[in-house]
This record gives sequence, structure tokens and C-alpha cells, in this order.
Amino acid sequence: MTFEPTSMPDIRMPEEFSRLRELAYNLWWSWTPRARAMFSNISQPLWALYRNPVQLLIDIEPHHWQTLLSDGGSFMSEYRRVIREFDRYMDPEADTPFKKAYPDYKGGPVAYFSTEFGLHESLGIYCGGLGVLSGDHAKAASDLGLPFIGIGLLYRHGYFRQNIDNDGRQHHLFNESDFYRMPLRPVHTASGRNLLIGVEFPGREVKARVWQLMIGRVKLYLLDTDITENDAADRPITSQLYVRGREMRFCQELLLGVGGARILREMKIKPAVWHLNEGHSAFLLFERLRELMKAGRTWDDAMSTIRRDTMFTTHTPVPAGNEAFEMDLVEKYLGPHAKGMGVAMDRLLELGKAYPGGGGQPFNLTALAIRMSSYSNGVSQLHGDVSNDMWRHLFPQAPHDSKPIKAITNGVHVATWLGHDIRELVEESLGHGWQDRCCDPEFWQGVKKIRDDDLWAAHIHQKERLIRLFRHRLVEQFARHGNSPDEMREVERMLDPKVLLIGFARRFATYKRAALIFRDYNRLRAILTNPERPVHILFSGKAHPADQPGQDLVRHIYNIAFHSDLRGHIYFVEDYDIRIARHMVQGVEIWLNTPRRPREASGTSGMKAGMNGALNVSISDGWWPEAANGRNGWTINAGRYFDNEDMQDYEDSTSFYHILENEIVPAFYDHRQKGVPANWVAMMKEAMATIIPEFSAARMLQDYTRDAYMPLAGRK
Repeated sequence: MTFEPTSMPDIRMPEEFSRLRELAYNLWWSWTPRARAMFSNISQPLWALYRNPVQLLIDIEPHHWQTLLSDGGSFMSEYRRVIREFDRYMDPEADTPFKKAYPDYKGGPVAYFSTEFGLHESLGIYCGGLGVLSGDHAKAASDLGLPFIGIGLLYRHGYFRQNIDNDGRQHHLFNESDFYRMPLRPVHTASGRNLLIGVEFPGREVKARVWQLMIGRVKLYLLDTDITENDAADRPITSQLYVRGREMRFCQELLLGVGGARILREMKIKPAVWHLNEGHSAFLLFERLRELMKAGRTWDDAMSTIRRDTMFTTHTPVPAGNEAFEMDLVEKYLGPHAKGMGVAMDRLLELGKAYPGGGGQPFNLTALAIRMSSYSNGVSQLHGDVSNDMWRHLFPQAPHDSKPIKAITNGVHVATWLGHDIRELVEESLGHGWQDRCCDPEFWQGVKKIRDDDLWAAHIHQKERLIRLFRHRLVEQFARHGNSPDEMREVERMLDPKVLLIGFARRFATYKRAALIFRDYNRLRAILTNPERPVHILFSGKAHPADQPGQDLVRHIYNIAFHSDLRGHIYFVEDYDIRIARHMVQGVEIWLNTPRRPREASGTSGMKAGMNGALNVSISDGWWPEAANGRNGWTINAGRYFDNEDMQDYEDSTSFYHILENEIVPAFYDHRQKGVPANWVAMMKEAMATIIPEFSAARMLQDYTRDAYMPLAGRK
């Protein structure tokens, strides 16, 4: 039986442009500037409105195609060039980096399970860092040519949209997605029916429709329960990402793990490696266990078989952050699955106990995943150490001085996050083949030969683009608040490209300490409002709807931004998403990161900023200890760590003020040659040269492939 996605809805266009349909349904366009420019040139107003080629092609008036056909061949030439580039990329015979490194590999794909995938702002199936990491992982796997399949959930309402009222209170809006107007297609069987996957729930079976999303060469399969075959009470299972209710969250994760494994079985896909990205998909391990035991395997043999080709990546550096459920809830839903295995429920529950044999514990998905995987890893070197300290008791046979949990530091997809102007400059200076040499440190030393004024001009263009987006968003925000015409006009004077700009954007969890820099308000105000050397700080980020302390932080900083004497120096952009993130990392001069160490497992936003020449000012946490060399940014408090949190906050904030006033501000404003800060640009080049090769998703995928994927695949 074959399974194929269908092209829905019927998009009509002249035969001359027929391959636009295929291109629109492949996210390759999202990291290919020429492809995005081509879609924009079809209709700039529609592209600006949607940034989604499927929606654009649906809404184009038929007569508009004739305009493009009769424009002297300009658009046709552009179209053909993009299609040639797409075909070269997608060519199944292409000599990809994976084929070069592993020419004899004949095994199955890596099956990568994640609860969210952040691929583009037009696809609202992500929340933040974990999802964007998953999206970059898939894009890099495509670039590498790695056999790779993604499995996730398709959320009808996604994660919430954030509105902030004039008092700073965060409001949560949930938009309904029309999947047929997104780059998604439902998977059909050979008979033309929707492919449906069933999962046993208490007293019933829940069905999920399967959708396919193309990410270059990679296929991502997504499960959707909002279908008529389900009871009305079950259809919302895939409604919202990170839903508040614990039982609904459990239902989602049961569907992701069990349903995801069944997609692969139904489609006759036999993974060489099963990769669990965080514990949300851990129930796939029970589905594999059920299937093997049903086939006659013993418990021990089935467990050994699963461990042999399973790996787990943890992103959580504190025990309380790991996904866990009450045992009664687990028993309620896993009863049918235990019965299908022919094993006692207690035996399954024991696998999810963080501390074996102890009573009164919840069912911990991280403990389950570690126990049933042969390779586990953290996402930075520091996080690997922290994870070993947290979970060493699950490896009683491991030598005391060993590290049973490995470390593969995260990376980001350079082609997605490198700004347009700096990318063009890199291509002019280093050549168009830079993507093939993403991991070559010597190659990236070439950025130091770029003319200072050229790099500074490229940066300023990206900064101006960020400012235009910010002003547009702020006008919408002020209009909703009923601000006066004079206040609306004031927006056009907000954020001066000549002023040093600091960016802080991330999830507003309290451990990220968004308000740390306001600890000594008067000292900060004196630095920011210096008329000779002013400083602007741009904030953006959401707090989870159930996180009231995080929402209080949003309100606190929003009110400083717009209702204090720092108005005009502090700004807050609402509704943080991939588009705002992209503009911020490409346009700011400083990227600020102030988590409470060691709670930032990795962090990737600073990598994206550094690749664009921004300088990191960060706590020595996550990825930054591996990157900092004293010439590509600053480390707050020199990495010193205190047991007393109040003392830590005092020392960290004091260090930040000192660095900002005595090092950052002078470096930005002094030693200017024809308006270009020579010392600053030298640090920008150092940041790009050191961060791009070491913290690209290409390097990350090479590490995963060499250290985990191929060794596990070879155990078959």
C-alpha cells in the first residue's frame, strides 16, 4: 500500500507556473531568500499580509497571472531560476554530505519525535526554544541529506497569541488555523481515504488524521484529532499546545508517542533510530514494547531490542521541570496498553519512577526515557554535567567518574537566521558555497577580511528593518489602547538606529530573570539616559497562561517601558514569535541573557544573534561558557556563582552595570572612523567567525550522526 499527500485545495494557475504549487508546499522556501523574493513578487501586498505561499496562491486573482506572463519575461526568468535551485537541492542523486560521509549506508531513517516544531511564523505549531530547535534540527537534517522523519502534533489553535493591555496585563488569544491554507497536505491511502491512526483511550478509541509537511528533503508527519470520526470531547486533544489541564496534556502525549509509532508502522517505515526530543513522546516506548511482546518476545528481550536503537535528548536542567503525571492518571490511561502487553501495570509504572521502589512518586517521563534508551544527552557541555548529577542514580553500573549522559551542544540553522544583508555580504566576500562549509572554522576566519564599513552598513540595514517592524507593531498596539494622535506620531521617533540597542527576548519564566537589570533602577537610568551616549533596550516575550509570576514580570517591564521615566529607552514588543525573533537577532547590537545558573540548558537565541555580529552579554550558563573567548562578547560576573540567590542577583546586576557603562558603551561610541566603530566591528567579526562554525545546526547534526545515529543504526 502506498501513502501519498493530496494537494488541497485546488490552486489554479497557468501551466507555465505549475511548479509553484510544489514549491509552496515545501518549507525550503522559508530559508531560501530567492524563493521568498519570488513569492513576494507575485503579489507584494498579499505576501506582506500572509508570508505563506499557499495562502498567497489561493487568493491570487486569475487575471494577475496574465500580468506576470506579459511582464517581458522578468518573472518567468526568476521563476525558472528558483525552480532550478530547488531541483538541485531536492535531486535524489545529489552527493549530499551524508552520502559522502556514509556512502554504504542502507538502513532506515531516524524517526525524530517532538511535541512542537518551530519552522516559520506561518505555521503556529510551536511555542519557543524547544520547537525552534526541533525545526532547525529538521532543516539541518535535510541539508545534510540524512534519512530523517519527524513526528509531531498538529494544533488547531496552536500556542496563544499575546495581547498586552495598557496596564501591562497579558491576554491570551487563540486563533483557529485553516490547515488547508497552510503548507500541509493530508496523507491518503492508495484508495484515496484519509490515513487515520487509532489510539486506545479508556472505553474508546481516539482517531487522528495524518498530515504531511515537507521540510526540504525531510517529511514531517503530524497528528490531528479534530475530525468527525471522534467524539466531540476528544476532538480538542490537539487543539492547544502546552494546554493547562494535566489530563489533556497526558492525552496529547499519549497520542504523540503511541500514535506516532503507529504512523510509522502503518506506512511500513522501519526507523534505524528512534530519537525522543524531550520526554513528551516517551509513551512511544510502551507502544514498541506492546508490539514486540505481542509478537512473542519476552519482557527482557523486548526491552533490550528497544534500548538498542533508542536515544533521548533532555532539555531540562532542574528536577521540577521534567514532565511527570500522577500515578492514578497513568493507570487510568495505560490500562488497555498494559493488557495488550500481558504485563502487570505495576511493572510499567516502575519504569517511570525517578527513584526505583520508592512510594509516593509521580510517573516521570524523563526517567522512563532514560531507562529505555541506550544513548541519552544534554544540550550543552554544562547541561550534560548537570544532567549526570540529576540522573546518575539511574546508571548504577556506570563508573563513578564516567558521564553516562552525554552532551551534544545545540546549534541553529544558519540559513534561516542569518540576516539578508549580512548573508549577501558573506556571499560576496566568501562565496555562495558558504553553506557547504558551515562547520569549517578556518573558512569563517574569512569574515575578518570584510571591510569594516561594509559590515557596519549591512548591520545598520538590518537594524533599520527591525525598527520598522517594531514601529509598525507599536502603532497597532497604541491604536488598540486608544492612544492619542500625538502619541501615535511619537512612534515614528522611537528607536534611533544610531543609538546602542540591546535585545532581550525569550519565554518569560522567572528563572530567566528578565527584571534583573532593574535591580538598581537609578544606576540603570543614569546609564541609559546619558545624552551623549544613550542606550535603548528592546524586550519581547510571553509568559505561559498558567504562569502568573511570569505574567507579573511581563506587566512590570511593560509598565517601565511605557509608564515610567525610562519611556523612550525601554521598549516592549508584544506577541513574540519567530518573525520578531528573526528581526531582533539580526538587528540588535547586544544580546542580553540573564538566567539563574544552571537553569538554562542551552539557549539558542544568543547563537542566532552572534551569527549576525551581535555581541552576547550573558551569565555563564548553557552554551555561552563554550563560546565566550573575551573577544566576542562579555560574561556577567565572570561566571562567579553563589548559593544565596539574593547575593547572586546583587553581584550579577552590579557586574552588568559595570560592563555596560565601562566596556560596552565606550566600545560602541568611541574610536569611530567615518561613523564606523572600529573596535566594535572587530568584535562583531570575532563573534561571527567563532560562533557560526561551532554553533550551527550543521555541526550539531554532524555530532548527532557521528556519536549517536550511526552507532545506534549499526546495532541492527
